[in-house]
Amino acid sequence: MIGDHCLIGPNARDEVFVATGAAIFHGARLGRGSEVRVHATVHLRTRLEPGATVPIGWVAVGDPARILPPNRHDEIWEVQKLLNFPEWVYGFDRSTPDLMRRVTRRLSEALAAHAGDALIDD
Repeated sequence: MIGDHCLIGPNARDEVFVATGAAIFHGARLGRGSEVRVHATVHLRTRLEPGATVPIGWVAVGDPARILPPNRHDEIWEVQKLLNFPEWVYGFDRSTPDLMRRVTRRLSEALAAHAGDALIDD
């Protein structure tokens, strides 16, 4: 949902700013008045508190969000690993053999269902 007075951003609520090049992952929630600056990331299932700012290039991860610089990969991964992106988004455990083959096959099958869809012109 994009609320009132937002510049842009999936799952953004009222008065949220999401800058160019920012990444907002599945299930993220952005509190009122929060900002996600240029090339910043709000990771999977992360909750930004109202008024929070994710600085340029930084990463917000967890619920509530920990906002960390990108050079703190080990701390980011400590939280991110528990969020289990492949399980939550695609339904496959991270340890699934041939994980990427299974994920891409499932996506291809889902998209194939739309092969015959008609384009609607404006």
